[in-house]
Amino acid sequence: MSNKQSSYRQIVKATSIFGGVQVFQIIIGIIRSKFIAVLLGPTGMGIAGILNATLGFIAALTNFGLGTSAVRDIADAHNSNNENRLIVVSTVFKRWIWITGTLGFILTAVLSPWLSELSFGNRDYTFAFVWISITLLINQISTGQAVILRGMRKIGYLAQSSMIGSVIGLLTTLPLYYFYGLKGIVPGIIITAITSLALTWFYEQKLNLKSVFVSLNQTIIEGKGMLKIGFLISLSGLITVGASFVVRIFINNNGGIEQVGLYNAGFTVINMYVGMIFTAMATDYYPRLSSVSHCNTEMKAVVNQQSEIAILIMAPVLIIFLVFIDWVVILLYSDLFLPITKMIYWAALGMFFKAATWSVGFIFLSKGDSKLFFRNEVLFNFYMLVLNIIGYKYWGLSGLGVSFLIAYILYFLQVYLVSKSKFSFSFNSSFIKIFFFQFTLAIISFLAVQIFSSFWAYGIGLILLAISSWYSWKQLDERLDIKGILSTFKSKF
Repeated sequence: MSNKQSSYRQIVKATSIFGGVQVFQIIIGIIRSKFIAVLLGPTGMGIAGILNATLGFIAALTNFGLGTSAVRDIADAHNSNNENRLIVVSTVFKRWIWITGTLGFILTAVLSPWLSELSFGNRDYTFAFVWISITLLINQISTGQAVILRGMRKIGYLAQSSMIGSVIGLLTTLPLYYFYGLKGIVPGIIITAITSLALTWFYEQKLNLKSVFVSLNQTIIEGKGMLKIGFLISLSGLITVGASFVVRIFINNNGGIEQVGLYNAGFTVINMYVGMIFTAMATDYYPRLSSVSHCNTEMKAVVNQQSEIAILIMAPVLIIFLVFIDWVVILLYSDLFLPITKMIYWAALGMFFKAATWSVGFIFLSKGDSKLFFRNEVLFNFYMLVLNIIGYKYWGLSGLGVSFLIAYILYFLQVYLVSKSKFSFSFNSSFIKIFFFQFTLAIISFLAVQIFSSFWAYGIGLILLAISSWYSWKQLDERLDIKGILSTFKSKF
């Protein structure tokens, strides 16, 4: 087996492990979303969306990006095969996790009246913010434990933790929504955070990392690198969450809380059920890219391989969304949520560009160039925010889908040109062929749904889906020798 084929298999192996987890979580998510849609409706989803968006804003303000920046430090320490070094880095990291998590907790509790006023236009949700403030600390500790698992590439542990957490989260939150309705939202957020904390702690203990004494001075010195990179990551994350928060407030002020709920539902569909592929891949991709970031040639190969696999896996799923989104929305939510379908049409097209951009964007982090990463994210969030406000003001929810597509086309060009100039990156011919073939099928699917009646649109869509799936299978087989893998598997039985 060639090194190139081995690299492709490593990508798919990591993706399949966490992809399987994501599929399992999707099934759980479908059940949860269906119950929430019926029990709470668009209003409940709007309230939960604003609460979580506010928490995300405070988290981005106080977590210093340690959940991302420290992956590189943990991975480097792990790859050095120096156990003492790994223990020191992990200890320093955990201390900063506690400090930043506590900061978020205190800030949210103190500012709860103001947050309620800003988010909902009144102080009715002051105590809701007081209660959920503790999740800032809980989630930060949980994130820290997951980072150690991720940096050491313990994908199996992360997978198990996610799957068990999904089941427990479902079994504990649904009764709250059933018996308490909207009042069950806050307890549900808290219980979900505690569950995640318990599970990541359990699996992190399996690593058997010994404890060593690390002085305060060493904690500061060792933490400088994490904090320096993490601060700009955090700041960019703050801008991202802040922009999203502003959009939700703008929608609430101009369209009402139900429109916020529809907006949340629409992007939950596209991000959860397609974005799962990003989540699955990122678990292994970032540490792997960091390990070859010293060599632009090797880095280019890894990014192109990752980009190819992302498009090949995502394309058939996106075509399903383009053709059958009405049925998907009814299945996941109810017919009350059908107004989001036009938004999802446009966003599905934008996901092709997001996939390519996502793969290339990790170059900045793997190189440790936090300033470049920050400037890049600030510019993107600026025109994304402007486009979202314009899109919703003139075209409602559909305009948000259009703005998503335009923003990611611009972002794709931006990231590619910067990477080409700074790190001599370029897409190879193989990726370009795959991208344009699958994107062309998606465009035809989009047009078929807009032009023809449902009967003809479904017929054409099924043909295009079959072509897309066949093409993806053929390309994956060339890279992975799937037939050979299946033959070997059969011979064992």
